[in-house]
Amino acid sequence: MKNRSLLFLLALLHLSVTLQSQYNRDISIDSLLKMMNTEEKVGQMSQVDLGVVAVGDICNLKNPQALDIDKLKLAIAKYKVGSILNVGCGSGTIAMDNWRQIIDAIQNTNNQFSRLKIPVLYGIDAIHGANYTMGATLFPQEIGQAATWNPQLVEQANAISAYETRASAIPWNFSPVLDLGRQPLWSRFFETYGEDVFLAKTMAKSAVNGLQGSNTDNPYKVSACMKHFLGYSFPLSGKDRTPAWISDRELREYFVPTFQQAINAGAKTVMINSGDINGTPVHANYDILTGLLRHELGFTGVAVTDWEDIYKLVSVHHVATDKKEAVKMAIMAGIDMSMTPNDFQFNELLLELVNEGGVPLSRIDEAVTRILKLKKDLGLFNQPFYPLSMYPKFGSLEFSDVSYKAACESVTLLKNKDGLLPLENKEEKIFVCGPAANSLNLLNGAWTHTWQGVDATYNTKNKKTILESLISNYSKKGVSYSLGASLDSLGDMNVIISEAKSSDKIIICLGEKPCTEIPGNIDELELSDAQKQLVLALATLKKPIILVCCFNRPRIIHDIVEKVDAILYGYLPGDEGGRAIADCIVGKVNPSGRLPFTYPMASNAIVHYDHKASEDQDIDFSQNAYRPEFDFGFGLSYTQFQYSSFKFSDTILNNTDSIVLNFSITNSGSKNGMEVAQLYYKDMVASITPSVKKLTNFQKIALNPGETKELRFIMHKEDFSFIDKNLKRITEPGAIEIQLSNQKKVIYVR
Repeated sequence: MKNRSLLFLLALLHLSVTLQSQYNRDISIDSLLKMMNTEEKVGQMSQVDLGVVAVGDICNLKNPQALDIDKLKLAIAKYKVGSILNVGCGSGTIAMDNWRQIIDAIQNTNNQFSRLKIPVLYGIDAIHGANYTMGATLFPQEIGQAATWNPQLVEQANAISAYETRASAIPWNFSPVLDLGRQPLWSRFFETYGEDVFLAKTMAKSAVNGLQGSNTDNPYKVSACMKHFLGYSFPLSGKDRTPAWISDRELREYFVPTFQQAINAGAKTVMINSGDINGTPVHANYDILTGLLRHELGFTGVAVTDWEDIYKLVSVHHVATDKKEAVKMAIMAGIDMSMTPNDFQFNELLLELVNEGGVPLSRIDEAVTRILKLKKDLGLFNQPFYPLSMYPKFGSLEFSDVSYKAACESVTLLKNKDGLLPLENKEEKIFVCGPAANSLNLLNGAWTHTWQGVDATYNTKNKKTILESLISNYSKKGVSYSLGASLDSLGDMNVIISEAKSSDKIIICLGEKPCTEIPGNIDELELSDAQKQLVLALATLKKPIILVCCFNRPRIIHDIVEKVDAILYGYLPGDEGGRAIADCIVGKVNPSGRLPFTYPMASNAIVHYDHKASEDQDIDFSQNAYRPEFDFGFGLSYTQFQYSSFKFSDTILNNTDSIVLNFSITNSGSKNGMEVAQLYYKDMVASITPSVKKLTNFQKIALNPGETKELRFIMHKEDFSFIDKNLKRITEPGAIEIQLSNQKKVIYVR
């Protein structure tokens, strides 16, 4: 190809994307569909990776990425490809100007070589910010966002992600992950909003509202993509893309509500679970993809596969004899678009199936109608992307301040013996060590500049690690540092102990290798021996120790909890996480995060806070078996809060009525702080064994010292509903115990 690709690209760049035919701007979807031939329809249903149309081999692209126009013409002119994704297999972050050149050239090539000039839809995994665009704002991962217990802040973060993704000329974001985090072994646990249905579905609504708003035909909004329908996060083995065994009732009780909430909020696309449930791969499951998703939940948008998942019906699941049968199974089950992603076999096979009558044209028309509607809703027929001048806030201080706020509100104080924190005496000497102390990669995790997030060469410039942020507070003379231990290798402890002896306080920052999907599979939740030994060795000095944990999932720390004086849990707090954690340590910020999951005490002690009473039975026949390291919703503060003035408007709840609980919270301590009021309930008797308690509402508020605020929770009959044995959501009459802080009261549903 020599220099033809570059020359042709430069020639195209001066062309305006407004070359779109006028009839395409205003024509109805039905009229456009009638104009399309079968090849064009099948093309709309295919999505290929950037590597298919870029210079270089698919997983060894030129850096920076550049389009190969001959490859692009083949994809558009011959195969009529309707969607492209990703940064290219094995590639990393792309500069803003390069993104816009790529998207511009794709659309202009499409205008030149496609008959109907239907715009190409580009999609990207902008998981915690526009993480594949250089200089974008990176937020805490979803698990950290959930730990803020602040839906408004989560909506704001997602709105910024949408702004910066659209600034990159990309209108489709493969986010949010709405899988429930109830299997902590799972490598994508950090991508969830935690284990609780109510918390997760509240955050799901906020995320979709932030990404999409009320109108995606908007230069600052993108289409959200709900991931991964359904049950993906609960594999029995804990390994990614392995079988889940979930009853239909439990699917609807635990795993459907986040998706239903997002559908109600208007989410336009959904990505499908790569695994199987109860022996049937979801990509071949009509009952889930059409019966449940379409007919029961009312979803009308586009269903897209994950990476190469239709082919995996043959190679991994062995439910199809060949790829042609796999394509038929998936399309007839309800798939609208195939993330192929590295070839055009899907197009060829689906075209054969249509021509042979194996897949009716009516099913193709159904899928293509959804895809065209998505493109029209995004405004792509009128304006595929907008001038860069419309995005002056990209990577701005204003946006990084929101990221910093989210990181600060996510940090969770799990232990603070004798009020050790905050460290307000700046004359003291601090010794810092541990693998997460001086690493941005361990603060960000996977989906950061590269898929697995391990390449430090792409890190955002001028973002500080925990160590660098502590030095900013103390000066270099006040802070000494030694790695001490990597993630899995212990250093010379004699040297480390010698260096730590002269310090007044020790800060140990533990972490986990950035990873996701199959590369992130682990066999146990235990923290590595090297990191545990680092803590145990330094504990022999009898100096105050602050433990900072930045993990992808809750790693077992039981053996070291009693050896340290304070514990800050940072999750994966993003680019501003180092500054946020340091500011929490020195008292510039009062931690206000609360755990969005139950922190287990042992690898096999995975019991959720909303467990059944039978799970409380201990070996001595007492009811004390539930002993997590830290409970769901737990988190300490540098101040104290008191609840008072509880008043229920009634104790009887009828069909059309509500009960109002009024109460007050006072900051009785000496520091500003934020409290999360958490309302729980327990169904005293039910036809399906009830949980010992379940979250039904929450509110986060800020209080100055001595300040009191009055709050209220409104309870409706549906708040106490559950899925019965007939798979219907019902609320049964009877007694309900309400719990807020240390107060409990029984109300009655009639």
